[in-house]
Formats: sequence, structure tokens, C-alpha cells
Amino acid sequence: MPFNGGKLGILNQPSADTAEGYYSPKDHNLYASLTEPEMVGYAPPATGGTEADLTVGSTNYKVHTFTSSANFVVNSTISVEYLMIAGGGSGGGFYYSGGGGAGGYRTNVSGQTSGGGASAEGSMTMSPGTYAVVIGAGGAALTTSARGNAGNDTTFNGLTANAGGEGASSAGGNSGGNGGSGGGGNFNSGSNGGGSATSGQGYDGGSTAGNGTGSYGGGGGGGAGAAGTNGGAGTSGNGGNGQSSNITGTTVTRAGGGGGSSGAFSNVGNGGTGANGGQGGTGGGGMGGSYNNAEPGSAGTANTGSGGGGGAHGGNASGPSGAGGSGILIVRYQV
Repeated sequence: MPFNGGKLGILNQPSADTAEGYYSPKDHNLYASLTEPEMVGYAPPATGGTEADLTVGSTNYKVHTFTSSANFVVNSTISVEYLMIAGGGSGGGFYYSGGGGAGGYRTNVSGQTSGGGASAEGSMTMSPGTYAVVIGAGGAALTTSARGNAGNDTTFNGLTANAGGEGASSAGGNSGGNGGSGGGGNFNSGSNGGGSATSGQGYDGGSTAGNGTGSYGGGGGGGAGAAGTNGGAGTSGNGGNGQSSNITGTTVTRAGGGGGSSGAFSNVGNGGTGANGGQGGTGGGGMGGSYNNAEPGSAGTANTGSGGGGGAHGGNASGPSGAGGSGILIVRYQV
């Protein structure tokens, strides 16, 4: 007997997988064609990045994660939630230099927090089309006595997360760079402030001040969740903490600031807590370099937008600073 899908009537169907024929209820002819496992001509709501399914309570989502630049292709109108983070800045390239600031942190997930303590941004509706996603790279590490490198912007559908600010260098006598979060300042015969953050994206970097009679540390880079702490005589600034999100279904903290590096003048030796680099902020911030051991600053974690640690110095050798972490874009919508 031909397969009829449990329906009454006359339908010439050779199998359950492929059904073709005429079904005639009440003198009306209906032609049926079905191919499993997927309907012919079906287009998903959107494609791009690494895709995953997520269920929160009774709500189903499709999640797209971009860790490098690509296209987000929308096939039908969707309401989108996003988390976007720019590349973090690198630390300054010499002792008592500032840590790099985290990249700008923006989200519109209801009830969550953007950088700098700001509320979630407004809703986003996307029409069919192809949308370029640009993921900002982190600022490059330094092997010379110079100011760090700023990160790079992340952009998506008309929005920009601003690059993290660079850490200051004692060799250059500069303050920390401005950015999504500000870079940390340094000590160079005076006080140098941390860089300023972009409103709604991050926090300022820490400053550095001293009186010429002790060990010194650079200021910590600002993070998405807190400002970098100040460095000074006997202390190195810690990077500001990052901000957490559960947009993927798992709570993850990202965009921490880099720790400031340590230093000491020759007339006081290597004493004081300033001989140890500052800690990186939670969310992937790099640790500042250590004067005593000539340890370099560590890098911010990739795809968190975190800042890199300030560079180290031992004897006459300059240790490299830490590179900033690259950015990320995460998009989700209900299905």
C-alpha cells in the first residue's frame, strides 16, 4: 500500500522521505512535495560568525559570535541584542609606565550594564541585507621605551565601540591615552594623569604621582567596570575591572584594564611594593611588568578587549609591554 502520511484519500507516495502525488479530499486536487530533513528553499533569519542555539526559560535564541571581521547576512527582519567590545590598548614600554585601557564596551541586552556604569542601550531592528562587522585589533606590544599603542575600533550597523587608550611611558613623560577606557599614567619627575574614557563605554585610567624618594609604579588602565587605580611612591596601579554579560547563556567578564609596571630609582634600590607590577583587571587585563625581575607586561586576553600591562625594566634593559586584547561582537535574536 502506498504511504499516505496517515491521511484519508488517494495519494501516490512512494515513501515517507519523498512524497509526491495528488491528494483529493472533497473533489479538490492538492499536489504535495516534501523532502527531508530540510524544506527546499528555506533561509535562516541570519547567518555569520560562529552560530549556536540558546534556550533561556521558554525563549529560544540564535547566537552569532564574531571574533574576526566578517559579514552578518540578514534574511528576514529581526530584533537584535548585542554585545560589542573594541580592541584594548597596550601598556607603555618602559618601567613605571601605565597599563593599557580596555576597549569600549556596549550592550543593549535588557537589564545588563554597558561600560562606565551606563544602562543597556536601546533596541535594534535589522532589515534584510548584508552588514559588515569590523572587529578591532588590540594595540601592539612595545619593545622600546615609548608610549603604548591604542587599540582599534569595533563597528557594527552604525555603532562604534571606541578603541582602548594606550598606557603612558615614563620615557615619553606622557599621560595615558583617551579611549573607550583610558590608559594609565606614568611617573616622570612629576604627576601624569590617566586617560579619559568615552561616556557609556568605560572608565578612566589611573594616574601616577611621586616625590622622587621612593619606588614608583605606573597607573592602571581603565576597565569597562571600574577605573584603574593610581600608582605612586611604593605602589603600582591595578587595572580596572571588566564588565560581565550572559548574552551567550554563560556569564563572562570581559574588558579589564592592564596593570601599571613598577620601577625604582637607583638611590633607593629595588625596595618597596612598587617593585612589583600592578594586577590586571578582571576580564582579561594584563599584569604590569616587574622591575626586580625585569619581567615584561603581559598581554590582555584575546577577544575580551582588555588592556595590556605596562613594560618592565631591570638594570638598563627595557622589557616589552603587554599587547591589548582584540575585541568581539556577539549578536542574538529570538527564533
